[in-house]
Amino acid sequence: MNPTIRHITFDCTDDPYELASFWSALLDRPMSDEDAPGDPEALVEDPSGGPGLLFVKVEEGKAAKNRLHFDLQPTGRTRAEEVERALKLGARQLADRTLPDGRGWIVMADPNTSDYQF
Repeated sequence: MNPTIRHITFDCTDDPYELASFWSALLDRPMSDEDAPGDPEALVEDPSGGPGLLFVKVEEGKAAKNRLHFDLQPTGRTRAEEVERALKLGARQLADRTLPDGRGWIVMADPNTSDYQF
């Protein structure tokens, strides 16, 4: 039997619970009942059974560019509405790569100072 991906884990120097709270709200996914503010890790669960997002506190800072990012696609909202919602939740817009025909993307970072991009 093959292994399955249980979590996608992110090392972070800031508060894992705060960061997980942002992603929980953005993705409308629950956080684990076992997590609390101040814990060294926090999990955003996937109710459909996919991998969770696990944020783990580490001491060492980031040394290079992220090699992983999320390509999110709005469902039930326009891209502009979803960008506005993410900004209200604390995300930061880093770049607008929208083309004249409306295709393209917006580069954003979560509220964490380690600049996870999505």
